Amino acid sequence: MLIDHIVLRISAGKGGDGVVRWRREKGIPFGGPAGGDGGKGGDVYLQVVRDIHALSIYKHKRDLKAEDGESGKKRSMYGRHGEDLYVQVPIGAIVYNRDLDIRYECLTEGETIKILRGGRGGLGNERFKSSINRAPEEFTPGDRGEFGTFDVELDLIADVGIIGLPNAGKSSLLNTLTAAGAKVADYAFTTLEPNLGAYHGYVLADIPGLIEGAAEGKGLGDKFLKHIKRTKILVHLVSASNEDVAAVYKVVRKELGDYDKTLLDKREIVVLSQTDLIDEKTLKVKVKELEKVINPPRTKVADKKKVLLLTILDDVLVKHFSDYLVGVLREEK
Repeated sequence: MLIDHIVLRISAGKGGDGVVRWRREKGIPFGGPAGGDGGKGGDVYLQVVRDIHALSIYKHKRDLKAEDGESGKKRSMYGRHGEDLYVQVPIGAIVYNRDLDIRYECLTEGETIKILRGGRGGLGNERFKSSINRAPEEFTPGDRGEFGTFDVELDLIADVGIIGLPNAGKSSLLNTLTAAGAKVADYAFTTLEPNLGAYHGYVLADIPGLIEGAAEGKGLGDKFLKHIKRTKILVHLVSASNEDVAAVYKVVRKELGDYDKTLLDKREIVVLSQTDLIDEKTLKVKVKELEKVINPPRTKVADKKKVLLLTILDDVLVKHFSDYLVGVLREEK
């Protein structure tokens, strides 16, 4: 199951303590202090990965800690520095430090962001020797590392978000264009989490079905509406099996606008899907109904959207849609 929000308690490593040691060598009766400094505690970094399920590894382990530094050693040797901790987060994650009110946006694959510093190592007794203090017993403990409570929330990043009411054919389209292997069935809410697929170097996301009232929490609620915010292009599927395709289109658009008005400004490709379920005469009527609602009377001719027809059973229609989508993606680049 997709985890798109998690709270983690993270600590950087504590610095190692300085130590009191003495130089003991044959022929040197008054060797003096030789206590080394402690090693630095490990830092904590966010590591951005292209894995939508990256947060699942922290489901049962939410307290994370970098390694502590080692205490100093004899013969004035430093303790070993603690290993840094890398917390993997998916591209598009927003990480919020509650204690310091700092927000990190993780947008670039492979990026590392330091969020906590490890404590400094303590000083060994060699550091305290002087002309008047030749046998110091002083040392200092290592500093505590920084720590904090972090909210990690996933805002999905994809080039294309496939949207529509339940059973509009979103998962089938994703599976046809990519090797996503998304679950498909003839009942609503088959998809309970976004599925991703690679497509000509682009990322496609099947966004779980929305229903009327989703922005207020109905059905799957607004849990997945936020993922749409980080998609470049929307492919809006309207099933031809719906009696009133214009009303269905309006329902989804209203939910987008109620959640965030800016979603209505995204580039949208409107697709009448599952066209094999109706006859040709009815199909023409539904296309006209849909065109009326996506192209209001004041819309300039040059800006008019066209309705693409699609059934996964027709290779010609799939090829036409695929070529059209690739062209749009290249334009957006």
